[in-house]
Amino acid sequence: MNPDVARKTWRACEPYHAMVYFAPEAVEEYEAIGLDPRTNRAVGYFPARAAAMGAVTWQTVQATFFNFSALAVEFGISGVWDKVAPQQVLDARLRAADRALRRMCGDLLDDTAEAAALARTAAGGCNPYGRALYAAHAGIPWPEPDHLQLWHAITLLREFRGDGHIAVLVAAGLTGLESAVLHVAMNDTWGRKALQSTRLYTDEEWDAAVVSLCERGWLDSDGQFTEEGKARREAIELKTDELALAPWELLGEDGAARLRELVRPLATAISDSGAFGKGPRL
Repeated sequence: MNPDVARKTWRACEPYHAMVYFAPEAVEEYEAIGLDPRTNRAVGYFPARAAAMGAVTWQTVQATFFNFSALAVEFGISGVWDKVAPQQVLDARLRAADRALRRMCGDLLDDTAEAAALARTAAGGCNPYGRALYAAHAGIPWPEPDHLQLWHAITLLREFRGDGHIAVLVAAGLTGLESAVLHVAMNDTWGRKALQSTRLYTDEEWDAAVVSLCERGWLDSDGQFTEEGKARREAIELKTDELALAPWELLGEDGAARLRELVRPLATAISDSGAFGKGPRL
């Protein structure tokens, strides 16, 4: 199977999971259990995504999330488990996903059984070895109804891919900050201001990472990719695709194509709702 199948299917499915990081329903549900994501956006992201691992330290969260500064993660995690239990956060996150998907997708959710079955089958091809965030979320019981099974399956698949991506970045000798700098150099939707502000790196830290990557020959003096840098970045993406391929090999090319077909209207409805219209957030 062409590794590109892994990238195409991840991109098609990602909005169905990622909307939970932007949805006002998530803010409301986290507030209902005693957190304050309006004042501290970090508690609307770090505990919710980390809760599957239990009451872990901020150091564990930084290690598994990878490209956030120690300051950002400590700000979002420290003291949280004294206020709420991880299970409370997981329950609040699922309620938020349910409410947000119902608002954004409406009647489209009535016909998600096939997509949920395909995504769940694919998730069965993932293994936990070296995949901490995937393994943690794989321990969560499958929710009901179908649209939440689909959301959970896509969550598993994207964390499986993300764990593999981090392994490739580490093997390439990159730090979390350097990986963020390289992401900006790709000139996609994330600019330096947005990524630096959400990851809480200082100008001095960011500039030092740019200098380091220039010295390695990956970036030029303007912070853009050199030819060597482009080749190395593409090699990282290709290896990430290869490491993420197991679930799609299990599902098969036709199954992966069918899943993309089924999820695409849902992803479009989510995007058209304005879910991502206010720019990147924690």
